[in-house]
Amino acid sequence: MRSQDQLLHSRARVRPRYALFPLEGYPCSRLPDWPGVEARVLASPALGAAFVQYLIDVKRGQAGAARADGRVETFFFVVSGGVELTVAGVTHLLQEGGYALVPPTADCAITASADSRLIVLRKAYEPLAGVTPPGLYVGDASKVAGEIYMGDAGARLQTLIPDELPYDLAMNIFTFETGHSLPYVETHVMEHGLWFLQGKGLYYLDDTWMEVERDDFIWMGPFVPQSFYATGPVASKYIYYKNVNREIPV
Repeated sequence: MRSQDQLLHSRARVRPRYALFPLEGYPCSRLPDWPGVEARVLASPALGAAFVQYLIDVKRGQAGAARADGRVETFFFVVSGGVELTVAGVTHLLQEGGYALVPPTADCAITASADSRLIVLRKAYEPLAGVTPPGLYVGDASKVAGEIYMGDAGARLQTLIPDELPYDLAMNIFTFETGHSLPYVETHVMEHGLWFLQGKGLYYLDDTWMEVERDDFIWMGPFVPQSFYATGPVASKYIYYKNVNREIPV
């Protein structure tokens, strides 16, 4: 928040095919299933996204839920702190870097065991004929190996969700050492919801390079040209969503 003697300005950009939002400027929203919790809506269909993504700051002892409706799946990622996730009577402790994908058929409840920050993504699950939908998937990013990306040891990719047909989404973490980058400008049908976890750099969106840093959010729609390279004294790291493993509707 800026004081009254400062000029107002922002790095926020909203375009038809992409958006860049710094954390500053996001007002808190009230979510019925997260009473008393600070929630910020990062992306939604109103923006042009085919998913909803939240940033949720929850104090120790506060709780939230995602209710089964048979249609919407929910992904949780613990940016900081720790929470207890309960699904079907079983409780899972998720510390920083912990995550879970909850299927549309399961109710879940979350209670913060410490002051915590969460990324929450919700999307309609796309059934696939002849393939059994996945159940609950729980993991820890610290236990997922970072694979060297396209021969560059300074760029490592962690694949958090199995790249298998039952799953219609990918959640990945990219880490770039300073001076390293994606090897080309990507253009593809998948869309992204990207939260910048650490560091800073330059992101190429559509036809413009833009500065990005920790706590920035980027939405990238289908076929928007995109790339990134890392700057600054520490490695850059971001977690991002993309839709995968399904035929393209016509």
